[in-house]
Amino acid sequence: MPSVTTSTSAFYERSALDLTALRVQMGEVQKQIATGNRLANDADDPLAASRLRNLSRADTLAKVDAASAGRATADLNLTDSAMTEMINTLQRARELANQAATGTLSNQQRVSIGTELGQLRGNLVALANARDSAGNALFGGDAPGDAYTLDAATGAVSYVGTGSAGTLSLGDGQSVKRSLTGPEFLSFSSGGSATDVFAAMKAITDAISAGGTAAQSAAGAALTTLDDAITSVSTGQTVVGARLSWIDLNTQRQTTMSEARANEQQVLGTTDIATAYTHLQELATVLQASQASFTKISGLSLFALMS
Repeated sequence: MPSVTTSTSAFYERSALDLTALRVQMGEVQKQIATGNRLANDADDPLAASRLRNLSRADTLAKVDAASAGRATADLNLTDSAMTEMINTLQRARELANQAATGTLSNQQRVSIGTELGQLRGNLVALANARDSAGNALFGGDAPGDAYTLDAATGAVSYVGTGSAGTLSLGDGQSVKRSLTGPEFLSFSSGGSATDVFAAMKAITDAISAGGTAAQSAAGAALTTLDDAITSVSTGQTVVGARLSWIDLNTQRQTTMSEARANEQQVLGTTDIATAYTHLQELATVLQASQASFTKISGLSLFALMS
C-alpha cells in the first residue's frame, strides 16, 4: 500500500508540474506580446542577447560620431561663410585699387579710397578672428582666444593660433578637420614673394593714402596682389567644400548602417506577434487537453481505490 500511495502522489506531483510549466510558458509568451520584447533575459537566447548588446554599443558610438559630424559641419559652414565675406571684401578692395589706378582721380580722392581700404583691412582682421560653434577661434587651430593680434603701434597683424585645426571623428576610423588655420589660406605668394592678406592690404592702403604720382602706380601693381589673395582664399574655400562633402558621404554611410542595425535588432529582439499568438494558442490547447486528461485519469476507479 505505501508504494502505491507514493506512485499516486508522484503522478499528481508530475501532473501539477507539467500543468504549471505550461502556464509559465503561456505567461512568458503573453509577456512577449504585451512588451514586444522577445527576450526577457539573456538565458532565453544567449547568442541573440550578445549580438543585441553589440548592436546597442554600436548605436551609442554612432551617436557620439554623429555629434562630432554635426559640430564639424557647423564649424565648416561658419568657415565657408567667413571666407565668402573675405572674398567679397577683397573684391571690393580690388575695385577701389582699380579706381585709384586711373589717372583722373585727385590726391584727395585717393586718400578717401585709402581710408576705405583701411576699413576693409579691419573687417578682414575681424573675420579672421571669427568664432567657431564652441566659441573658440575659427581660424586659430585649437587656440581658445583670437587667431590674430593687431599691433596698435605698427598696425602689423600676427598669427597667434596653433599649427593645425582640430580633427573630429566621423566613425569607423574616418575623421575630418573642422576648419582651416589662417595661414593655410590667408598667407600666399605674389610676384615670387611670400606675404599675407593683412600685410598686402596695409601696403596697398599706405601707398594709396600717401597720394602723389606713386599712388597711382602702386594701385595698379596692387591689382595682381589682390587677385592672388582672392585666389588663395577661394582655394581654401574649395578645401572646405570638399570636407563638407566628405562629412555628407560618411553621414549617409552611418545612416545606412544605423538602419541595418535597427532591422537586425528588430529581428533579434522584437516579438513576432503573429507567431507568438499562434504559439500561445498551441500552448492553450495543450494545457486544456492536459487538464482534461488529468481530470479523466485521476477519476478512474483504480486511482480511487489506491487513494
